[in-house]
Amino acid sequence: MSADLDKKVFVRDLKDKFNLIQLTGNEESLDRWIVAPDINRPGLELTGYMRLNDLKRVTIIGTKEIEFINTLDRDTQYARFGIITDAYTPCIIISKTQECPEVLRQIATERNFPVFQSKEETLRISVEVTAFLDEKLAPCEVFHGVMMNIYGIGVLLKGESGIGKSELALDLVRRGHMLVADDCVETYRIHNELKCTAPELLKNMLEIRGIGIIDMTLVYGAVSCLDSCNLDFAIELKSFSSTTNIERNALGVTDTIDIMGVEKPLIIVPVREGRALSVIIEAAVANFRLLQKGTDSEMEFHKRLEELIAKNEKEGGA
Repeated sequence: MSADLDKKVFVRDLKDKFNLIQLTGNEESLDRWIVAPDINRPGLELTGYMRLNDLKRVTIIGTKEIEFINTLDRDTQYARFGIITDAYTPCIIISKTQECPEVLRQIATERNFPVFQSKEETLRISVEVTAFLDEKLAPCEVFHGVMMNIYGIGVLLKGESGIGKSELALDLVRRGHMLVADDCVETYRIHNELKCTAPELLKNMLEIRGIGIIDMTLVYGAVSCLDSCNLDFAIELKSFSSTTNIERNALGVTDTIDIMGVEKPLIIVPVREGRALSVIIEAAVANFRLLQKGTDSEMEFHKRLEELIAKNEKEGGA
């Protein structure tokens, strides 16, 4: 299910986040939109080459650009800065508290265009701005389920309504694990990682049938919840009667699930009355951690079994 979320960032959000020093533009200029997560280093634009360039990105001017600008005459600067301060460019950030070129200041003032100074090195401010915009502008979908952090692993608990996901989450929290989201899981794709959180209205909340909504941080303390975490793998809970084809020893990864174009491991856990489900989930997560480190318990079992069979055959034939 796609989330109907606002996917734009305002220039003022960037200014406040990174404590940028505003050199030009008034308060109204800070209402410009940022819609692209990448940044632009305007080396080619300053030389006059404009083919295939995307000016919808935040522009960062570093030491090399300033040195090149100083080699240009005033008329050339006026033409080049006129291009990179158009209506589509959100803003310009000058790194290392370098002086703003006078021609740029003049054009930006005439157009009410925001130019900022940053105290940070060019590389650092570039990386930090990109990471910030990547997260804010990341594609998002909302999934039905429960998101937990178990042993430091982000686990999405899936299953049909009423199968006991929230009750399982409550038991896992009591055992020391952390709730991220109940019922609605907002999932953002940032590069090839999936970051999950709860909608603002539902943060720290868990709904238990027959009891109602519980604020987990009030009942179990601040350490019972986590604002967000990456999704590492999914566990689907299914009623025992519908999982007859699952092997008895299949506690490892049995399948994958496609979430927003990213493949994640999936295991199916049968559910029936009397099973210690929270313990089983902990075992599944612990086994997943071992698999990540290259240890496959099931393969180790089969290896031991084959060695035992070979030994018995050898002794029987002796």
